[in-house]
Amino acid sequence: MNRVILVGRLTKDPELRHTNNDIPVAQFTVAVNRPYQGRSGERQADFINCVAWRNQAENLARYMRKGSLIGVEGSIQSRSYDDANGMRRYVTEVVCDSIHFLEPKSARQDYNTYPDFNQYDAPSYNQKPQEEHKDPFENISTQFDVSNDDLPF
Repeated sequence: MNRVILVGRLTKDPELRHTNNDIPVAQFTVAVNRPYQGRSGERQADFINCVAWRNQAENLARYMRKGSLIGVEGSIQSRSYDDANGMRRYVTEVVCDSIHFLEPKSARQDYNTYPDFNQYDAPSYNQKPQEEHKDPFENISTQFDVSNDDLPF
């Protein structure tokens, strides 16, 4: 079984290209946080190379930018090619079956919302004032004592 599920942030804008047969293909890298911290207390991340084809590639390049939070489902694939100098190069990447955009468009424009993102060299953008969004869960009462920090979302 060869199945991969990743959730992370794009390390740079996706690169959209077309094959000789005019099929869109996008290559991108997802930074995925490890579930633990290093000895120095810093959060570790893995940088996973991914590729998407056809409509997914076009939508990814059109709507996602460096720092966007995405979910990826696919399989690991290894391939090789000869570079311009005739050297054999090997590549391992995730070939995406589906890509999920995991944040609203307004959040994608405000990179300062994500304090951990600074480790990926986020560009500084002119920030637009955010509209206030009403919390849909503010009037729900429960017998459980759970803080928002304990929730996985």
